[in-house]
Amino acid sequence: MSRQAIKDKQFRTIGYIETMNDGKQKALDPQFRTLGHFDPKRNVTQDPQFRTIANGNVLAGLIFKG
Repeated sequence: MSRQAIKDKQFRTIGYIETMNDGKQKALDPQFRTLGHFDPKRNVTQDPQFRTIANGNVLAGLIFKG
């Protein structure tokens, strides 16, 4: 598993994207609360309750919307 920090213009960490060993990804806020999930096999982004919210990977958008 790897974790990439997402930063704003002032270089403050505003969230993270974690990539699991199976390729799935998870967006986290700065307090490590889950904002959403991305399944590359299905090409679907889901909210924390696993309801589909978009086709494709929009995890970064969930972090910036936060």
